[in-house]
Amino acid sequence: MTTPRTIRYGLDDVPPPGRTGVFALQHVLTMFGSTVAVPLLLAGPLGLDTAGTALLISSVMLCSGVATLLQSTFGSRLPLIQGVSFSHLGPFLAIIAGVAATGDASPGAAMPWIAGAIIGGALVEMGIGFSGLMGQVRKVLSPVVVGPVITLIGLALYQAGAPVASQDWPIAVLTIALIVLFAFVLARKTHPAASLFAMFPMLLAILTAVAVCALLTLAGVYGSDHPARPDLSAFREADWVRTTTLVLPWGVPQFSLGFFVAILAGYLGSMIESFGDYHAVKQASGAGNPTPREISRGIGFEGVGCAITGLLGGFSSTSYSENVGLVGLTGVASRRVVQVAAVILVLLGVFGKFGALAAAIPGPVVGGLYCAMFGLIAAVGIRQFARCDLSSDRNLFIGGFALFMGLSVPYYFANGGSDAVTTALPAWAAGLVNALGSTGMAVGAILGLLLDNLVPGTDRERGLVEEAS
Repeated sequence: MTTPRTIRYGLDDVPPPGRTGVFALQHVLTMFGSTVAVPLLLAGPLGLDTAGTALLISSVMLCSGVATLLQSTFGSRLPLIQGVSFSHLGPFLAIIAGVAATGDASPGAAMPWIAGAIIGGALVEMGIGFSGLMGQVRKVLSPVVVGPVITLIGLALYQAGAPVASQDWPIAVLTIALIVLFAFVLARKTHPAASLFAMFPMLLAILTAVAVCALLTLAGVYGSDHPARPDLSAFREADWVRTTTLVLPWGVPQFSLGFFVAILAGYLGSMIESFGDYHAVKQASGAGNPTPREISRGIGFEGVGCAITGLLGGFSSTSYSENVGLVGLTGVASRRVVQVAAVILVLLGVFGKFGALAAAIPGPVVGGLYCAMFGLIAAVGIRQFARCDLSSDRNLFIGGFALFMGLSVPYYFANGGSDAVTTALPAWAAGLVNALGSTGMAVGAILGLLLDNLVPGTDRERGLVEEAS
């Protein structure tokens, strides 16, 4: 199979220790913005003060590290970073509102109920994964379906692109320009330093952009409220070492059937997203498609990671698409790199000061990073779709319909359609339909799956038969 970039380190390769550490740090910095964004978004509704927010961020980092280590070592064993699942934001907010409706307005009161829902949903995900059910789905999911789903993963993240970058466009544009310069210009030169830019474009771009922000801050150009100013407030609030708050920092998990049902839809969305990520990262690694066993183990251990998350005080995790893009951009697909990144994440969660320092990366830098990375994920989906017969009107219709509806239906649900569709349904069914309809990957996967398996088409036409080399 031909890949767009040279695979510098394959899945089983082990780079030299120094490079491994820097590659791993690059993964951590790439996922840090999204990982920190969710606890920052939910801290307000949860009623947390600065200290509580710092604890939540540290817990999330610890959970991401543990889940990543499980996934890369025992699960799919693909170079996948696990982080907070955005598919669960809706259910989390619903749980917070439900707990507040009972009259309990104490800070973090909803966290034990969130933990209980996460653990319940994780058991379902483990059952689907370890039973082999998710791996068998691959037999009915052709590139006609998987391609648009992967594309939707990248396109659905558009809200984290320009809106975040617009906090300060000059710094965001600088970050994008540095990524392009390092990854696609300097990396292709014959100069001895070219390999450095080819292997570490993201890290070098982030460090350079943050350095510019720091210098402008020291020079007095950026005031105390400027979005591009590195924010060290969380660093000052965080403890050096977390000791008594590592396990059950919010108390014993609480269980509610309603909350459990609400979060199941989020798990379905995250499993579909992970299914697409498994294909995207293995394609980016130059190793073909994931096997049913890899998919099953991956989903199963994703559930294990989420269950542990419920005990460590974070949020449920899933594979991170931005880090899939990083693998494709750098050609570094070594699972050892991701395992070292997992250890770094665990340390960031245990040593609160370090995690808080990493959280000081200015928002515009993160926004520029998103603009550069998420489009690459969408392009990987297009490449996957191209594995089917693109001269077939059948395939063009199914892929185009799934892609369009994956963008259009969530927009409809977000603008009043949710109430129109779910009014006559019982509460549990309304929550399920609303969560599915609001998740573009789920809409695209369901519609594509139905049409691709109902409309007649040969295996070769659908891209299920490899062309002879």
